[in-house]
Amino acid sequence: MESADPARDTIAAIATPTGRGGIGVVRVSGPNVPAIARALTGRALPPRQATLVAMRDARGMQVEEGLAIHFTAPGSYTGEEVLELQGHGSPAALGAVLAACIDAGARLAEPGEFTRRAFLNGKLDLAQAEAVADLIEAATAQAARAALRSLTGEFSNAIQSLAEKLTELRALTEAMLDFPEEEVDALHREEVAKRLAAIRQALERVHKSSRQGSLLRSGINVVLAGRPNVGKSSLLNALAGDERAIVTAIPGTTRDTVRETISIEGVPLNLVDTAGLRASSDEVERLGIERTWRELGRADVVLLMVDATRGFTPEDEAIRARIPHEAKRIHVWNKIDLTGLARGVRSADPPEVLISAKTGAGMESLRSALLEAAGWDRSGESLFVARERHLRALAEASERLSAAAAQQDQWEFFAEELRLAQRALGGITGEFSADDLLGEIFSRFCIGK
Repeated sequence: MESADPARDTIAAIATPTGRGGIGVVRVSGPNVPAIARALTGRALPPRQATLVAMRDARGMQVEEGLAIHFTAPGSYTGEEVLELQGHGSPAALGAVLAACIDAGARLAEPGEFTRRAFLNGKLDLAQAEAVADLIEAATAQAARAALRSLTGEFSNAIQSLAEKLTELRALTEAMLDFPEEEVDALHREEVAKRLAAIRQALERVHKSSRQGSLLRSGINVVLAGRPNVGKSSLLNALAGDERAIVTAIPGTTRDTVRETISIEGVPLNLVDTAGLRASSDEVERLGIERTWRELGRADVVLLMVDATRGFTPEDEAIRARIPHEAKRIHVWNKIDLTGLARGVRSADPPEVLISAKTGAGMESLRSALLEAAGWDRSGESLFVARERHLRALAEASERLSAAAAQQDQWEFFAEELRLAQRALGGITGEFSADDLLGEIFSRFCIGK
């Protein structure tokens, strides 16, 4: 029977991915764990020891044999009593063990409920909790390393350090508010200005690392656009290293979007090959062209491909004029193997990269141009996998500190801007978080995590 407070329920879920495997895990968390462990195994389990057990359902029928581990509170992932039942990775066997746990007094966990309890019980702050999902979803090794930095607390520590410096500055400012304006001497003003400048510089470093890390998390949407037969599908295949799109000499071969995710220096790129843009009476091709324009509206970077044997034509110019202004652009001159043009990058705005998708000439220059257009910094500094809400909070804190810098002759306003900046930072780690925000965050987790 469920309790009046869902947070006090004992929850259970399969913690390993759907499908067949050598090992599967059912996880249980909550106050009824000792009773559930005894119901399934017929014994009290020693804390933090793997014990070989026969797992039985409510009728006493054995449903599985495997290892059971009891993590006592608060020394567990969630901070509660936790039971992990490790058996064979059969969907049927795992389902039978889960059903036995529910019959013994647990309920099925909601998405992200284990990690939400870890947050509510102080085992993780909100940024660390989000890093759990980011680590699971990491598409590249570099993204996984960045997510692990956030999970182990590096991002939270950086935010906490900024908050502590703001607290010190706020305390100094509040003390100054107790005195008439004319009694605040130049030394105090200089100290305040010096501390504020240092905080703003530190915040900018964190913001920069977070912006870089967000590229690792979400990837970059790159749309290949241009007239028919300029080599878009050939370029997709060259970047992907595989024959992902059909290539023929017939104009209009690509009639739908073709997607492929690749990695350049650990940065995920979501490539989208599109139908060639031209006037067409063919209904299928026309629908493909409509999809091309929709994809261009969602692009982070647009590769406008040009046939180097023909040069930049009025048709190319018409396409260029319709590309959304907010998208970064690179003009890619393809088929230089059929011309006397040298491969590489020509200085222009937007940049022009000369390649041959057929021979591979100029492809390294194009990869570098893609990373540069996306804002990737090759400095190699530690990165944090940041989400959009983190970036918004950091941007708000930066704006508040800029406003504070302009209010140093009016200490009441100065102090208020510092308070608002600190509140924005607190939202990252969960110090200030609304329940609806928590629901939105954890609902995106997988069940069992």
